Amino acid sequence: MSTEKYHSLIKAALAEDIGDGDHSSNCAFPQGMQGRMKLIVKEQGILAGVSVAREVFKLVDPQIKMDVLIQDGSRIEPGDLAFHLEGPAHSLLQGERLALNLMQRMSGIATKTRALVDTISHTHARLLDTRKTTPHLRVFEKEAVRWGGGYNHRFGLFDMIMLKDNHIDFAGGVPQAIQKALDYKAQNELDIPIEVEVRDFKELDQVLESEGVLRVMFDNFTVEDTYRAVELVASAIETESSGGITGKSLVAYAETGVDFISMGALTHSVSGLDMSLKAELA
Repeated sequence: MSTEKYHSLIKAALAEDIGDGDHSSNCAFPQGMQGRMKLIVKEQGILAGVSVAREVFKLVDPQIKMDVLIQDGSRIEPGDLAFHLEGPAHSLLQGERLALNLMQRMSGIATKTRALVDTISHTHARLLDTRKTTPHLRVFEKEAVRWGGGYNHRFGLFDMIMLKDNHIDFAGGVPQAIQKALDYKAQNELDIPIEVEVRDFKELDQVLESEGVLRVMFDNFTVEDTYRAVELVASAIETESSGGITGKSLVAYAETGVDFISMGALTHSVSGLDMSLKAELA
């Protein structure tokens, strides 16, 4: 994502929060007063969003200085200090809540991702996120997945042709959907990959008989069927498992030899990691 778009999301969130002014700060202490704050970790996990918090405070007020003590992707414990801030007190408090909201959300995602990635580290399977993200927060949530050791699937509808069950049904079948995708790419001079979701072995055979497909997704296959599917594909194309996979079943799927496993739960049902920004008094 471009820096301009990245910043536009932060600016929109700041405008939503500040409105016509931070009246609490305006009445409590004078403009121009300088202050210091520290980010205190309150829960064990993986830190993510320090780089985002830096951009938040930079956009609020370029005068704010940040001294980073712990980098994104690091393991953290209760009581750790992630960074110090120094600058105009009004500006610090204007950016406080947005920075915390993003960091808590991102750290929660990174923590969950790292825990799952660690369980399958003995396999070659790579853990992917999905498009099941919070509207307007996708760029931050997908970045958090990377800090947790996971990998990003497509960012949106524009960077991959992913032929799922509904596309296939509307197109008239797997072969027809693939051919239409190839024709569409040629007509529009698109250089993006094609992935095809299959629901059974008949559809898998049809994918393997076609050209131009980068990856096949086994949708809601059992572990036993995934073993068989991986053997059938061999190294012809990339393989991915998806649908109903949980932390309890993840290892079993990874051990089938599948290349990728995608889990919407990395982003759609995660609790934020507890942390706070507190004033540092002389």
